[in-house]
Amino acid sequence: MAFSFLLLLAAQATPPPSEPPIDWDKEFGVEQKVRDPATGETPVAPYTQSNANAGARPFSGKTMARTFGGQDGIRSITARLVELSENDHRTTAIFKAHDMVRLRRTLYEQFCYILNAGCDYSGRDMASTHKDLGLKMVDLNALVENLQRAMREAHVPFAAQNRLLAKLAPMDRDTLKPR
Repeated sequence: MAFSFLLLLAAQATPPPSEPPIDWDKEFGVEQKVRDPATGETPVAPYTQSNANAGARPFSGKTMARTFGGQDGIRSITARLVELSENDHRTTAIFKAHDMVRLRRTLYEQFCYILNAGCDYSGRDMASTHKDLGLKMVDLNALVENLQRAMREAHVPFAAQNRLLAKLAPMDRDTLKPR
């Protein structure tokens, strides 16, 4: 009897074999996108790369590129635009779920290409890029205000700012949610 009692105590003291934790993402088919180790970007579905995807033709000549400070100036302006937009309560939700590494790169390439500063644009076309964002005119206006601030801080002359904005403005038909 005492031996049976000891066996019973020993059985209760030994924890049952533990089961591995449930991987709920795997269970429900959620795929984690792994960033490219070289670029830090999240992979996207294949698409045809073309400068035509930039949404506007480049300026002729090098005046606009020089006015914006060349590639270094354009990189600074686009980085500042992204920083302002990430921290702007009107636009922060738009940027939250995005690959910011890719956004910074492709936005820089787009502006660099349009300003004729010697870059090619490798991003997707504007309609594909923005199709599921549900952007409205109020969102676009906030982004434009942030771009204007970034250009102003970089001492880009007002006339040059307006020339770039005039190139970007027609893209609203590809970037905004249909009414």
